[in-house]
Amino acid sequence: MKFYKYHGLGNDYIIIDPGQLKEPLEKIPDAGAIRRICHRQCGLGSDGILLGPFPEKSGACGVKIFNPDGSEAEKSGNGLRIFARYLYDQGIITRAPFVVVTKGGRVNVEVRDDGRMILVEMGMVSFTSTRIPVAGPEREVINETLVIDKQTLIICAATIGNPHCVIIQPEISPEKTRQLGPVIETHKIFPNRTNVQFAKILDRKNIAIEIWERGAGYTLASGSSASASAAVACRLGLCDGDITVHMPGGNLEINVDDHYNIRMTGPVVRVADGHIHPEVLNQPAVAGIF
Repeated sequence: MKFYKYHGLGNDYIIIDPGQLKEPLEKIPDAGAIRRICHRQCGLGSDGILLGPFPEKSGACGVKIFNPDGSEAEKSGNGLRIFARYLYDQGIITRAPFVVVTKGGRVNVEVRDDGRMILVEMGMVSFTSTRIPVAGPEREVINETLVIDKQTLIICAATIGNPHCVIIQPEISPEKTRQLGPVIETHKIFPNRTNVQFAKILDRKNIAIEIWERGAGYTLASGSSASASAAVACRLGLCDGDITVHMPGGNLEINVDDHYNIRMTGPVVRVADGHIHPEVLNQPAVAGIF
């Protein structure tokens, strides 16, 4: 099976063309193939798999996004930039703006700097509970209280095609993110689980975030997380519309307009390509690994 690997700010994805598969990757068997390929020790290692392109109407390209645990993600900002770079490298698209279709909606993408920089129009952020979703009556989920491990957190929730929980604090750290992220991700208030961001406001044009990604765990960078965090910072009146989001893997430039539409610009690096041996896909199950 042919593969390509890219990373965006340390958030790495493997791309597989579905045309070479005899059956859907997510069913080989029960998403086990995805977990095996993404495993850092027993497979190629990645933060997810991009399966595409799938032909769509009006010349758009479809992509399925899978987390390392085998679950399907609605949208990924880094994944979209990587997928665009792959399409450009394969000669499927040019520098002209084009459309990519995800489970979380259609996005417009533009290739810049010979593929090294990609702009993605991520769509409009919503803070409405029924769209995210968040349990309870319909409302904007802004500055609500959530108690986790006897700690009272003030949260904002948002969706940009996938769910996010943003917690603004004076100080953030990988340790706290690793500790609280998985508990918040699976909290009963989030029926579809959620991505989690701890955010620190640096000034009106800069924020820093630490990320716990749904289905992937602690992550160096995330485009949708950067988008949601920037939108929350604007919604709270803490930042202006042009924001640099600082993450452990690097920075993304996010523009938030008056209606919370997001434009994200960031880099992509091509890492490798090669073939996945069938033996990897049929490894015996090992407790705690697959």
